[in-house]
Amino acid sequence: MAINDPYAALRYREFNIFLLMRFLLVFGWSMQFIVIEWEVYSLTKDPLSLAIIGLMEFIPAFGMALFAGHIVDQREKRNLLALIIGAFSLISLGLFLLTWPAFIDGWETNTILYSVYALVFFGGFLRSFFGPILFSLIALIVPKKVYPNAATWSSSSWQIASVVGLAFSGFAISWFGVHWSLLIVFSLVMLALLAVMFIGKKPILNTKINEPIKQSLKEGLTFVFKTKSILGALTLDMVSVLFGGAVILLPIFAQDILKVGSEGFGILRAAPSVGAILTMIATAYIPISKNAGKKLLVAIFGFGLCIIAFGLSSIFWVSLVALFFSGVTDGVSMVIRQTILQLKTPDHMRGRVASVNSMFVGSSNELGAFESGVTAKLMGTVTAVVFGGTMTLITVITTAVVSPTFRNLDLTKDFEDNDKD
Repeated sequence: MAINDPYAALRYREFNIFLLMRFLLVFGWSMQFIVIEWEVYSLTKDPLSLAIIGLMEFIPAFGMALFAGHIVDQREKRNLLALIIGAFSLISLGLFLLTWPAFIDGWETNTILYSVYALVFFGGFLRSFFGPILFSLIALIVPKKVYPNAATWSSSSWQIASVVGLAFSGFAISWFGVHWSLLIVFSLVMLALLAVMFIGKKPILNTKINEPIKQSLKEGLTFVFKTKSILGALTLDMVSVLFGGAVILLPIFAQDILKVGSEGFGILRAAPSVGAILTMIATAYIPISKNAGKKLLVAIFGFGLCIIAFGLSSIFWVSLVALFFSGVTDGVSMVIRQTILQLKTPDHMRGRVASVNSMFVGSSNELGAFESGVTAKLMGTVTAVVFGGTMTLITVITTAVVSPTFRNLDLTKDFEDNDKD
């Protein structure tokens, strides 16, 4: 039975190509974000400048999310993904040029900053498409009975690429400098574009092609808000990401509090992803279907505790351990959420549901970065992190008390039904 095979999804050739493509793309994306964070804070020494990075990506990603889902459900997925990756490569090329001394000779600091923000804004627009396309493409590559396993390996690939990209970025800044680090990013994105070409074109499963956009968006939103398991999972993750976005402040911790330089910064930034990777690999062998609601609540509560511990620490190894376990708990949360989405979403609505997911969780990464930067400016860096972790704990407790249906959510029957298909 596929449900007992931890490598079920890996037995499909195109899924392995998909994982390679996603690895390359996320590696480059993660590395680019960190290098830009470092460069912007080095130029300004102002936490608000980090907040603006998050805001510039959040505004287009959130504002375009539902429209992106509608477009994804109406279009062939492989070619659309290739188009979006190609456009993303232009952002990487632009950032490479903005850190090239010969290119920006004579430019004022504000001019450079505004140009970086403009490219980040364009990246947020493209990001609104990535989630829906990738989520929809998985369902077209593997059969329904291995969706949960595919979700686990896909999330694991994302986390592995993230940890490698985050860790390498700190060392790349030290070894090669910001400029040449961004050339590496551009190369990775181009390799991802090449990998996409080895995935075949896929059929469009939506039978309502040319459906009025207003009706299409309403249908997607209505489905999410009526499906309590999806709505509960998205809301919890949104709050934890929004208030637990301490990672955006890591350049401040690395440079001013822990004083560990760019190498330490890269290690700290990678620690949560290391924890998440180990958790996701474990979930390929250990089922998470039973008592999924309780497990999700416990995981996010643990995440909040880890964020508080990180904020209060002034010792490098303590901070590292706290971030590692924040990744462990976040990994559990991510796998459960992705599994709920894959199991509960009809094929013809995957783009729109993934877009709502992007609005709740993906975009809240950027909004959380903005919130963390602003609260750090107003409260101080340490207080801002502790405040975020505390708000996460309060939200989990509130959800557990007021929503017994979600607390008792169990996915065992969904797994068994999919394995019979």
